[in-house]
Order: sequence, then structure tokens, then C-alpha cells
Amino acid sequence: MRKVGFIGLGLMGQPMACNLLRAGYELTVYDRNDHKVAAVVKEGAAGAKSPQEVAEAAEVIITMLPNSPHVKEVVFGANGLYPVLRPGQYFVDMSSISPIAAKEIAEKLEETGVHALDAPVSGGVEKAKAGTLAVMVGGSAAAFEAVKPVLSAMAGSIVLVGPAGAGQTCKLVNQMIVGVNIAIIAEALTLGKKAGVDPENIFQAIRGGLAGSQCLEDKAPRMFSGNFDPGFRINLHAKDLGNVLETSRELHVAVPLTAQVMEMMQALLNDGHGACDHGGLALFYEKLNSLSLNREA
Repeated sequence: MRKVGFIGLGLMGQPMACNLLRAGYELTVYDRNDHKVAAVVKEGAAGAKSPQEVAEAAEVIITMLPNSPHVKEVVFGANGLYPVLRPGQYFVDMSSISPIAAKEIAEKLEETGVHALDAPVSGGVEKAKAGTLAVMVGGSAAAFEAVKPVLSAMAGSIVLVGPAGAGQTCKLVNQMIVGVNIAIIAEALTLGKKAGVDPENIFQAIRGGLAGSQCLEDKAPRMFSGNFDPGFRINLHAKDLGNVLETSRELHVAVPLTAQVMEMMQALLNDGHGACDHGGLALFYEKLNSLSLNREA
């Protein structure tokens, strides 16, 4: 399969689409913002005027959109994919949405003979550009094997975790762990600085021990520099935690730590920090404790 369609050319979607082009795929792209389409067309893609045009041109259709309603609109809304989909096509949603919505979409598409996979990603903009994202996939093993070469153009790790919706469940688990991890890094470094110890010395001392993590490596330096240019924005992480809380209520699972981090993010959104990297959770602790982890402050 060489003909791929890509819908959603945001911070993550655009570099992902460009990596498909570099891998030699024949790519058709759509975004509601024409200038984003034009940027990828300049790299060699064909531009489409609607999701339907993407479906008509592609064997594999990938979506990378903000949330469940946006995916449903692209699939089932006006000028959406659904009326022109053909049996044997593959629909791969790489957005981060509700597992419940992912299952609903997959069931409706499978009825038409379209193979559906939910395949959310982790790694942020840096790994999207490098083509080394982690992809967690829900769907059939046969569909997974069929599209794995396409996913490999964008990812360094690709794992089938279960049936439809399982990929999205895995992504929610990922976002819970990442959110709580970043929050406790900021909380602990704030305590260290308040006690008079240089947070960067603490970082160097603990990074090789059990407290070491990818979050610590990626986010602590951002806190020390005060650079919160987005790798993954707070407003998107808050959206994901909203899906966590919706799913936890559906399953009657208590998630108190995640709920607390969600409250921190809501405070940051209220303060206008929604477009900051989620390492900006440090800003919540800085305001609460009247200090800064920024070495220049």
C-alpha cells in the first residue's frame, strides 16, 4: 500500500505527514487551514479540499485531530469520509480521543468493510519530527500488520495492545503517568530550592537513581531555563486527562492523583498558560510557593 491520506496537520501532524513523504509514500493531505495544507504540498504531497477527497485518493487514511468530536466530524460529518469509504481501506486514527468513541467509530467502519485502528502516539513534537514516536495500537492483528510499514515511517516503537479502543486506553494510561510524573518533579524541586539546595544539583544527583525518568530528563531542564515552548501543550494534556476522568467514571475507577493534576492544569489554563509545554506545571508550584525554578530568576 503506497497511497496514504493524512487529515490534521497541526504541531504533530505536519511533521508526521512529512516523514511519510520522505519514506516514499504517495500522500494526499487535508486540514481546515489552507496554509497548513500548502506547507505539506510544498514538500511533495497532493492537497485535498475535503476529507472525502482524501478517502477517494487513499488506501490508508490517517487522522491526527484534537479530540473525539473532531474525529467523528471528519468521519461522519458533512463532506466526511463515511459516504465514500470502500471495503478494504484502512482507517487509522492517531489522535488522542476517548476509548469509548474509538470503539464506536471502529464498529461503524468495520460494518462497511473498512479496517479501523486506533493508534495514538507519545513523544511530542521533537519525536514527531525525528520519526521516533511511540505508537500504541488497538484493533485486529491482521489490520495492524497491514499498516505497520506505514506507521514505521513515523515511529520508533509500534505495539499492538489489544482490540479496538485499547490503543486509546493505553494512551490515557500514558498521560496519567506523564502528568503525575511532571507534577511531582516540579513539586520536589520546589521543595529542594525552598530548602536552599540548587535544583540543578539535585537533578544531577538523582537522575541516575530510581527517581530518574524520561520526564525528569526532558522536563527538569525546561524548568531550569524557563523555556516552555510547546513540545506538548498543557491544553492538550488537560484534554487527555478529561478523557481519563470520563473513562474512569464510566468504569467506576478512582483516580485521585490524576484528578489533582487536572486541577493544577485548570489553574494554569485560567492563568493563560494553555499553550505552554506541559513542563509548565512548574509554573503552578512557582506561583503557589512564590519562587522560581528558573536559574535566571
